[in-house]
Amino acid sequence: MKRKKFLLDENDVPRQWYNIQAEMPNKPMPPLNPATHKPLHADDLAHIFNQECSRQELDQEHAWIDIPDEVRDKYCYYRATPLVRAYALEKALDTKAHIYFKNESTNPLGSHKINSALPQCYYCKQEGDTNVTTETGAGQWGAALSYAAKLYGLEAAVYQVKITMQQKPYRSMIMRTFGATVEGSPSMSTRAGKNIITADPNHPGSLGTAISEAIELATTTPGCKYTLGSVLNHVALHQTVIGLEAEKQMEMAGEYPDEVIACFGGGSNFGGIAFPFMRHVFDGTHKDTKFIAAEPNSCPKLTRGKFEYDFGDEAGYTPLLPMFTLGHDFKPANIHAGGLRYHGAGVIISQLLKDGYLAGMDIPQLESFAAGVLFAQTEGIIPAPESCHAIAATIREAKRANVEGKAPVILFNLSGHGLIDMPSYMSYINGDLANYTVTDDEIEKNLEKVPLTIDK
Repeated sequence: MKRKKFLLDENDVPRQWYNIQAEMPNKPMPPLNPATHKPLHADDLAHIFNQECSRQELDQEHAWIDIPDEVRDKYCYYRATPLVRAYALEKALDTKAHIYFKNESTNPLGSHKINSALPQCYYCKQEGDTNVTTETGAGQWGAALSYAAKLYGLEAAVYQVKITMQQKPYRSMIMRTFGATVEGSPSMSTRAGKNIITADPNHPGSLGTAISEAIELATTTPGCKYTLGSVLNHVALHQTVIGLEAEKQMEMAGEYPDEVIACFGGGSNFGGIAFPFMRHVFDGTHKDTKFIAAEPNSCPKLTRGKFEYDFGDEAGYTPLLPMFTLGHDFKPANIHAGGLRYHGAGVIISQLLKDGYLAGMDIPQLESFAAGVLFAQTEGIIPAPESCHAIAATIREAKRANVEGKAPVILFNLSGHGLIDMPSYMSYINGDLANYTVTDDEIEKNLEKVPLTIDK
């Protein structure tokens, strides 16, 4: 009998996170104060984030950072997650490629997001904060943050992108079940939200608008800190438990990935699975491994964005971040992969893309759902619309290998399940979805508003 799943014991759950910044050949450029254009220090970030995450954000010295015992104990509620060989998908594709997926959908929150929500709330509690606030797109991060906040006795306020709140009503109910308050963004509860609605009363919302509102609440509420589900360095750091487990599990399978693939919104799950493997590219032990970040072609920051200093939010509350961006007030199409509708790439990912260590791949909405349906019909798991992009990229690579007569080992991250996303699948199956594209002129026009260009 062929082995399907590769499982680790709780004792194998990582005790440290991997900080790729310390080993990158070219370090990421620093975030800048938007007023002075001077590099920020950890203390400059601590009025928004908790102090420990602020330190982790800028740490370029320590390759390994200890996971607090209490956080690791909470990880063991649901970790280690399985590595699975996708035999049925391989058969359906008639491919010689060996396809594996790391199944992050098995935890109680249904996605990888809880891996960072737990330490962020833990650090806030340790530092005496009483409230946390955040943004969320599809709602997976908002659900994870709401649960983690409740575990640590914190009050949570979540700003959910308005269009995805309408598309995925059960996500906001999950957050409320865990005790969080939830507002559709843009809202009338913040100055940033009011300004956005005044300028565009029909604004569908974006992660950029929701971030603005959450940061405003955090900086005007005593004892409140902002928490983030993707993009920033410390979030990707926490997610490396995914790839560190996958390394051990690939050893159990007796193989090593030729390609590592994940969907891409801001970079959390991509960095989580890719960074531990990428360190072996740096040290030369597996220098030919290919890394692919699969993004929507309606929000193509990796494949069509520009590397500039830009805000991480629409209102301009964040530091200036060196990122591949479509412009901080880019309005993405109303695709159902709400977690991927973000205008920019994380700082680390942007530097690695600039240096050629990874490639972006843009996926049309209909192709992503077709891939998700095929995966569901073969492997028995309905994937989140975000994860469908990684599956679509995997299918492309397997088909390319067929043409080239190769048999690569492909590893992708199944970042979450789609059981709360069935209205999206219903729209696809009923033929009500369409592809969306953005023109070069639209991108160029939006990029005119980037606050600081980088001298190429």
